[in-house]
Amino acid sequence: MSPKVICVSIFFAIIATLASTNFFTQQLFLKNLAFFTPQTFSSLPLIIPIPISHNHHHRRHHPDEKKTTKSICDDFPSDFPPPDTNTTSVFCVDSNGCCNFTTVQAAVDAVGALNPKRTVIWINNGIYFEKVMVPRNKSNITFQGQGYTSTAIVWNDTANSAHGTFYSGSVQVFAPNFIAKNISFMNVAPIPGPGAVGAQAVAIRISGDSAAFWGCGFFGAQDTLHDDRGRHYFKDCYIQGSIDFIFGNAKSFYENCHITSIASPVAAGARVINGVVTAHGRASKDENSGFAFINCTIGGTGRIWLGRAWRPFSTVVFSFTNMSDIIAPEGWNDFNDPTRDQTIFYGEYNCSGDGANTTLRAPYAQRLNDTQASPFLNVTFIDADQWLQSYN
Repeated sequence: MSPKVICVSIFFAIIATLASTNFFTQQLFLKNLAFFTPQTFSSLPLIIPIPISHNHHHRRHHPDEKKTTKSICDDFPSDFPPPDTNTTSVFCVDSNGCCNFTTVQAAVDAVGALNPKRTVIWINNGIYFEKVMVPRNKSNITFQGQGYTSTAIVWNDTANSAHGTFYSGSVQVFAPNFIAKNISFMNVAPIPGPGAVGAQAVAIRISGDSAAFWGCGFFGAQDTLHDDRGRHYFKDCYIQGSIDFIFGNAKSFYENCHITSIASPVAAGARVINGVVTAHGRASKDENSGFAFINCTIGGTGRIWLGRAWRPFSTVVFSFTNMSDIIAPEGWNDFNDPTRDQTIFYGEYNCSGDGANTTLRAPYAQRLNDTQASPFLNVTFIDADQWLQSYN
């Protein structure tokens, strides 16, 4: 199935989910189309969600109130969220007012600073059109969605509108020990054309240490996932973009993730390159960072590189990864700076698929042996024994 079909299917799955739960009427649906430009809709395969979140609060119906019509909140569990425990607090977010909060940011704002307990922010089905920031002093927060095809946080900033790529993220996480489960992060700014200036549009920026993402979606085009700094774990995630769509200077481990390019299709035999998966930013040998991918898949459209050397010591390894024929034969790029060839570390180990043929790879790319690959094959790469908790 092509990425366009996949993404369009997910888009309609979201709409079907919302419609089945009466999250919006037809009139609201049509009204909200105005949030997006014609260029946005013409840019599919990027998912185009419909904003439904509001900034005002509703209150639950009191049991003694006389109701003449059924409320959307009537079927919401009366005992949710559960009471706090010694280790956990649960905040509830629902755009229709059936919970404590109607926006994700409001729930984040309510978390106490330097709180040692884990705060689970349970986010109901829906598209939350808001820009969210988790500040450095609010650690131990979990975003718990209801599935990455039915719960999403969406915004549309670009490097131009946000005064820099780093600030364009729909979600920005600066706190340590952040967890996200079963939720999508989207930037729905129009897909930039070749050479566009200031059109980078980040879906999420992760700058806190010890962050984990389970079953999450990341949707955008150029610079989708800003894996900025710290140690991070991604498991069973879906990551979509076109240019440098996984970038940053973090030390991160990607396991069983689906990586999809939405770069424009390229005619057979054409040598043009119009996409890149990674742009790792390690600047010196003294830094301890890098991206490790294991048991992932890379597919979609375009003619793309696995990575390019954003900084001179850029470090990326793909192991046991299935690569489609969209991967260019040379595989990698030194950012057109041959002085970086002696310092970058680009490796492949036991990969498969039409794009995994290393015969014509760039001379600095390495086909790793068992010993060389060993440090990149499990979560010890990110010191997981020190911080990574199990999914449950």
